[in-house]
Amino acid sequence: MYKLGIDVGGTNTDAVLIDEDLNIVAAVKNPTSGDIYSGIMGAMEAVLSESGVDRSLVTQAMLGTTQCTNAIVERKSLAPIAVLRIGAPASVGIPPMVDWAADIAAVSVDSAIIEGGFEYDGKRLATFDEAACRSFFEGVKGKVESVAISCVFSTVRNDDELRAAEIAREVLGQDVHVSISSEIGSMGLIERENATILNAALHEVAKRFTEGFAQSLADKGVTNAEVYLSQNDGTLMTMEHARRYPILTIACGPTNSIRGASYLTRRRDAIVIDVGGTTTDLGVLSNGFPRESGVAVTIGGVRTNFRMPDVVSIGLGGGSIVRVADDGTVTVGPDSVGYEITERALVFGGDVMTATDVAVRLGMAEVGDASLVAGIPEETARRAMEVIRDLAEDAIDMMKVSSDPIDVVLVGGGAIVLPHDLAGTAKVFAPEHAGCANAIGSAISKVSGIYEALVDYDKVPREQALETARAAAIEAAVEAGAVRETVEVIDAEDVPLAYYPGHTNRVKVKAAGDLA
Repeated sequence: MYKLGIDVGGTNTDAVLIDEDLNIVAAVKNPTSGDIYSGIMGAMEAVLSESGVDRSLVTQAMLGTTQCTNAIVERKSLAPIAVLRIGAPASVGIPPMVDWAADIAAVSVDSAIIEGGFEYDGKRLATFDEAACRSFFEGVKGKVESVAISCVFSTVRNDDELRAAEIAREVLGQDVHVSISSEIGSMGLIERENATILNAALHEVAKRFTEGFAQSLADKGVTNAEVYLSQNDGTLMTMEHARRYPILTIACGPTNSIRGASYLTRRRDAIVIDVGGTTTDLGVLSNGFPRESGVAVTIGGVRTNFRMPDVVSIGLGGGSIVRVADDGTVTVGPDSVGYEITERALVFGGDVMTATDVAVRLGMAEVGDASLVAGIPEETARRAMEVIRDLAEDAIDMMKVSSDPIDVVLVGGGAIVLPHDLAGTAKVFAPEHAGCANAIGSAISKVSGIYEALVDYDKVPREQALETARAAAIEAAVEAGAVRETVEVIDAEDVPLAYYPGHTNRVKVKAAGDLA
């Protein structure tokens, strides 16, 4: 039995085939195509042909994709939606999408704020106005494909959100896509609402890439595989889950690379540097999984608070353009030749000096035809490499939580441009198959479950609250498809909330296990 992992990047689409003992059978890189799917098909065909395995023996297929991110950033293919907030009169001062750019705010056909919602401790803020809810959905009937519903403190009690979702389906039909904020975001109404709106708007995008991936597999003779999508916490979700929560695929590329780096080096704690053709992403491997960001994250100009990996991106890649000023100053990037590197870089017969050309000139890598970069002055190459070194070391310093040296793992097709003697590091690893770490991370990913709640320790003892949370997180992972015997708690936190009465804490637990 085999697992097929595919990760779509801006420059390359990587594919890897792994056997039941998690040994890498074959790994390939294929240029990403403008239509995405041609690149996926090419990578899939290449890795299956190279491996020579019977395609009927591929039982699991995993995809990591940037489609949702691209849709938000480019404002393309977003579905028309309606936005309902339950929280009047307390929250009427700030309407939905108040600080959104006009071009992305246009996804909302109509929005409303109705009475209802709860206090921080679950006590009712106002009676849920069912009549106003029904009237709102009747007003947008036939105009929207998806609905976003948020409510004050719905992460504590989501009764009103669930009832509003029922009414939406009664009025708009059972096929309407409904996103409720308690299933997507964390504390903080506006950011949680923003994430929910984006999730609703991505409905059609998610439908298209899930169906497209399934069709691509069928076209290549992979007909016995269960299909999964990569999430941005380093775990997997089913096709159905991806259609419901497409926003959770955003930033799955860096997380796949982090998980792949952990697998290739057997490291559970390190900084992972994923160098692509255009950008370099740095993330932190903590206990075998990506460290989660503790702050609100802006996506396409929209501030959100759903879970995201703690990642720093810099404008450095294998295709970064190197320029020499009249005074001898050398710059690297942030612009890049991207997926055209095999046509435009000097080592491939092109006319643009790139970071890859510099690495080949200094003897750090064997790519293309080294004779074609012999004309680059050694001093120019060394100056360019110092710029690259400074960019990498500054980024490493940003990710560290102490001054102590830390292990670093270099992955990605562009990792050849980085030196291995980086300041602030204990040891630098550049493992075999590092170029396809993202696809490997996709293929070996586990299934997770998360539980989050506000708990007053004056009413519920801390240990009891944490034990309840652990059990709930494990059940959530099993429900998502994990084998119960393999599920373990990978992260647990309880944070005191000083601005709440009593000894209120935010309790959050994540568990993960192997696919069934």
